[in-house]
Amino acid sequence: MRDMIIDVHAHYLPRAALEQFEANKSRFPSINVTKSDAGFRLSFAGGELTRPVSPKLQDLNERKQWMDKNGIDHQLVGGWLDSFGYEIPAEEGAAWSRYLNQHMLEGLKAEPRFTALATVPLQDGKLAAEVLDEAWKQGFGGAMIGTLPHGLSGVLDAPQLDPFWQKADDLGAAIFLHPMFVCGESRLADFDLVNALGRVVDTSIAVSRLLFSGHLLRYPRLKLVLAHGGAMLPFVMGRLERSHAIHGKYADPRKGFEALYFDSVVFDHDVLRLLCDKAGEGKVMLGSDMPFPIGDPEPRRVIEQGEYLGAVQRRAMLSQTAQRVFRVRPE
Repeated sequence: MRDMIIDVHAHYLPRAALEQFEANKSRFPSINVTKSDAGFRLSFAGGELTRPVSPKLQDLNERKQWMDKNGIDHQLVGGWLDSFGYEIPAEEGAAWSRYLNQHMLEGLKAEPRFTALATVPLQDGKLAAEVLDEAWKQGFGGAMIGTLPHGLSGVLDAPQLDPFWQKADDLGAAIFLHPMFVCGESRLADFDLVNALGRVVDTSIAVSRLLFSGHLLRYPRLKLVLAHGGAMLPFVMGRLERSHAIHGKYADPRKGFEALYFDSVVFDHDVLRLLCDKAGEGKVMLGSDMPFPIGDPEPRRVIEQGEYLGAVQRRAMLSQTAQRVFRVRPE
C-alpha cells in the first residue's frame, strides 16, 4: 500500500461563515463584513478592509481537482490569516474564533480528504488556551496562528501568551505559524514585495524572538511548524549564533531551531537542500500554500526532482512526517 501524500500548508474559509455573518452580527460588534462585485471583505475594530476573499478559498471541488492533478491525497487546512481578527477585544475574539472553527468543522464534515486546523484568539493567552483545548476535543489536527497577536505591536514571546503555549505543549499539538499580510514596512508597497519578501521577514523576526527568549526549550512537546521553509532562519543561523555568543544572556538559538518543523514551500531545489541539511531528518513536510498565487502550483516537484534526496527522505517529506506531527483525520 502506498503512503498517503499530505500537503500540510493550505487555507480554507467556508463560505457559510461569511454568508451567515449578518444573522450573527450582534455577537461581533467590532467586525464588519461587506459584499460587493469583488467579493466579501472584512474589517476589524474599525480598521481597513481586508483584501477580497478569494473564491478559491471556498471552492472545495476545484481544490480536489487540483489535488488529484498533483497527486495529493490529503490536506491540512488552516483559515485565512486576514480573517483571524486579533485586533478585536479578547472575549469577542474568542467568540469569533469559535464561530470560524464551527464553520470549518461543518464545511469539512463530509470531506475526509481534509484535516482542519483551528483558529484561536491569540490576543489573549488564557482564552487562546481554552479555544485550543476545545478544538482539540472536537478533532482538529492542530492550530494555525499568525505572527502578530496584537497587530504590529504584538510578539509571540509575550508572557501573557504563556497559557496558550503551555496548553499546546500539554496536548502535544502541532501549531502552524504563518506570517500576516500587514508587515508594517512602507518599502514593501511596490512590486508585491509584501508577498515576495515581507512575509518571510515577518516570520523571521517573530521566530527569532522565540529562539532567543528560550520559548521552544520551555515547551518540548509543542510541535511548531513554520511556513515558507522557515523563511530566512535556515540562512541566518550563523548570524543568530554569533549574536548569542556576544550576548550570552540570550537562549541558544541553535537549540530552539532544532525543535522546529518546516514546510517545503521554497520553490528551489538548492534552497530545499540547505533547509534539509540545517533542519535535520524528519523535519520538512510537503506544503503548497494553496490556493494563493504565491503558492507552489506543483508542490511535489521540488521534492521529487531533488537528486540529493533519497527515497526514504522523500517518503518522510511527502507523508510520514506529517502523520507524526499532525493529528491527521483518521478516516
